[in-house]
Amino acid sequence: MKDQNCGYCMRGELLDKFGIFICDLDVSSLILFKEQSHPGRCIVAYKDHVSEIVNISDAERNAFFADVDRAAKAIHAAFHPNKVNYGAYGDTGCHLHMHLVPKYKDEFEWGGVFEMNPGKTYLSDAEYAEMIEKIKANL
Repeated sequence: MKDQNCGYCMRGELLDKFGIFICDLDVSSLILFKEQSHPGRCIVAYKDHVSEIVNISDAERNAFFADVDRAAKAIHAAFHPNKVNYGAYGDTGCHLHMHLVPKYKDEFEWGGVFEMNPGKTYLSDAEYAEMIEKIKANL
């Protein structure tokens, strides 16, 4: 099931506003968040347009969290954060997804909740490509 107005479902221009598709995982898509105040920040978006974790079966939920785990391990290996914060929101998008936000001691927002889109750090296409390759190499 896809929603024509959802960037996670349709990709293309809708996704390009905030993210870059990295690859498909078992039941999800891995997306690099364009705003990179937290180097390596990604989103794991479930394959179907469902709003809540309770809208999928136990097996699908377990597979989704296995994808989250796989992405988190790749982020840890590629960027060596001190911690990865996990955020599951969707008040407006209503597509099941999780933000994986690497946190680094003595840097931006350490010890606090991450801002959804601080709008501080955007990269060149080459820098995004380099980050994506680091993540892919560790999946």
